[in-house]
Amino acid sequence: MNLIIDVGNTLVKLAVFQQDELFEKRVVKHEDFLVEVMRILDKYPVISHGIISSVGKLNQEDLQSVASEIHLLILNSETKLPFKNLYKTPKTLGVDRIALVSASVKHFSDSNVLIIDAGTCITYDFINSENEYFGGAISPGFRLRYQSLHNLTANLPLLEFKPPELLTGNTTDSSIHSGVVFGVLKEIDGLIDEYEKKYSDLTVILTGGDTNFLSKQLKNGIFANSNFLLEGLNFILEYNTK
Repeated sequence: MNLIIDVGNTLVKLAVFQQDELFEKRVVKHEDFLVEVMRILDKYPVISHGIISSVGKLNQEDLQSVASEIHLLILNSETKLPFKNLYKTPKTLGVDRIALVSASVKHFSDSNVLIIDAGTCITYDFINSENEYFGGAISPGFRLRYQSLHNLTANLPLLEFKPPELLTGNTTDSSIHSGVVFGVLKEIDGLIDEYEKKYSDLTVILTGGDTNFLSKQLKNGIFANSNFLLEGLNFILEYNTK
């Protein structure tokens, strides 16, 4: 069995896989990371290998504690990957994006795939049918857009995400909700349209924290999978332990 650790900016996702099957998933705060990992290892004593992907800060002592219990692969730019990486600055490529592209290879090999990860940032990653990864795009997610409107202006309030009731906002709050939410929706649909002009057989994957909302709003056909990153990490681990 494998232990999958995805360290985000605010939370940590923990998952247990038996080959391709997801047995359990937990979402915990950074400060609870080690306690929850040890609980999982107690519950599944057959876990022998693990992988960690980190875009956030994690206590190094906690990391060493886990590494003393199982064989732990730390995902970075030197890790052996199941695709050809043509990104011009591979050392700056986020490990979360590496995991997502790996998942697309696992599930949609021989396909042109656009992966959209909608979270704190919205990332777009493209891999072609020849298993060649080129890169993509990065833009602010919902929360960053709300925060920037508040932080970089004198009078606009800081709002929480809310689906707009009006296209034409008639208050400051409703105008912000309309601008942020419809802006994201039109951005995503527009980028999908541009890729489909070049690749008529494009497969589009949507994942990330805002998957449930976005999958119901976007006009383009997509596959929604909230566990796509975890599946990608598990695939990388299996690929490196054969």
